[in-house]
Amino acid sequence: MSAAEELLINITPQETRVAVVENGVLQEVHIERSRSRGLVGNIYKGKVVRVLPGMQAAFIDAGLERTVFLHASDINPHQEPDNGPDRVAPEIGDLLHSGQELTIQVLKDPISSKGARVTTEISIPSRHLVYLPTGNHFGVSQRIQDEDVREYLRELVQTMQQQEGTTGSYIIRTVAESASEEDLLSDMRFLWRVWNRIRQHLQDSTAPTLIHEDIPLALRIMRDLVRDSVEKIRIDSRETYQKAREFADELVPDVANRLEYYSGERPIFELYSVEDEIERALDRYVSLKSGGYLVLDQTEALTTIDVNTGGFVGRRNLEETLFKTNLEATYAIARQLRLRDLGGMIIIDFIDMEDPEHRLQVMRALEKALSHDRTRTFVTEMSSLSLVEITRKRVRESLEHQLCEECPVCQGRGMLKTAQTICYTIFREILRESRQFDPQEILVLASENVVDLLLEEESTNLADLQTFIAKPVRLQVETSYHQEQYDVVLM
Repeated sequence: MSAAEELLINITPQETRVAVVENGVLQEVHIERSRSRGLVGNIYKGKVVRVLPGMQAAFIDAGLERTVFLHASDINPHQEPDNGPDRVAPEIGDLLHSGQELTIQVLKDPISSKGARVTTEISIPSRHLVYLPTGNHFGVSQRIQDEDVREYLRELVQTMQQQEGTTGSYIIRTVAESASEEDLLSDMRFLWRVWNRIRQHLQDSTAPTLIHEDIPLALRIMRDLVRDSVEKIRIDSRETYQKAREFADELVPDVANRLEYYSGERPIFELYSVEDEIERALDRYVSLKSGGYLVLDQTEALTTIDVNTGGFVGRRNLEETLFKTNLEATYAIARQLRLRDLGGMIIIDFIDMEDPEHRLQVMRALEKALSHDRTRTFVTEMSSLSLVEITRKRVRESLEHQLCEECPVCQGRGMLKTAQTICYTIFREILRESRQFDPQEILVLASENVVDLLLEEESTNLADLQTFIAKPVRLQVETSYHQEQYDVVLM
């Protein structure tokens, strides 16, 4: 039986935050800031600036701050081989040359010092289908396991495409399993209209330029994350709620009746304890109910997760204690991977167990827990040292790297929330305090970095906030405060 899910959407002028809550427990957080929207899904007309034969890759100027990275495997990756499966892949130098213009789409956001990764195979998603304008194969989501259903959907979409007279191919998404023929046809026609607009823009534009930008996070979540298990989508902004209703009525009508405007005075993320969970997700330590705990450390190369018994002593014997701690850790680890959006290589150091059956059960529990993850993961067998390697597809920065920055004091050994993050936290606290009490004036005490940001880049947002609460807000620098430290005083 699927877990009951709710999507909570918190809107401010500066950022949109989405929380995925399953059975009352936070599982995922998605954040999009107006100053730094994600690039995944965006389509650009780019120009090749450098070809690297030794890396089988090229750097493309897409008009962004940094050049983007295109690997040879991402150039028509699904094109049928001309000479069978043994055909040797062409060299990057045979495919691209400096100065060449080409259409690209972002696969991964810039991460750390790396630029965005792109592909030349364009894909345009809708609720039930993903359209591949240059594709020649029809795919079906692996989460649809019934072979009869898979074949039926594949044949149905192919027949519809022939009747519509369109080119390209489609990937059939998981939610299409319960969709009607009318739903699929509506999606197909919508995707064809979008692609025609993109084609026209490509013809009228010169590189480098943005051709097509993906929809905002609040609407993207409705398109990509809403499944049958999602019971409610609560939005705390009336304007965004209205846009969501219009979007749902046009493209995802089965979602419309699950939308709900949250008008309560208490912030929606506080009501569901999401703020507290986000704070805990930035900590190295994760407590287990038994008394054990996890230690998570992110590095440039990989993430390590160490399982410890802590204060758990068990009731029977040592082996049983270790087994129960490891078993409980599997579910906590799967949740933390989703919550913190950890990607790339992940090493789990389970506590050593002697019993082979216990080791097998822990692996089964881990695989079962990870099966609920929407992001693709691959798990290796447990080694003789009780180590398990996991690879998890990384599309964007982890939650920690989105909300925090390297601490200049400890030179990267720890993490510090950005001044912008503190500004937005202060804005939310001012809203909360002004609603709960009726002060004449509000005084904000903060570090110089935070106050400078409030007076400069965030001055418009601060002015709008003062107008909204109808109270003046004064700022005062406290030289002894570090960047994360602040006080909101009601006068």
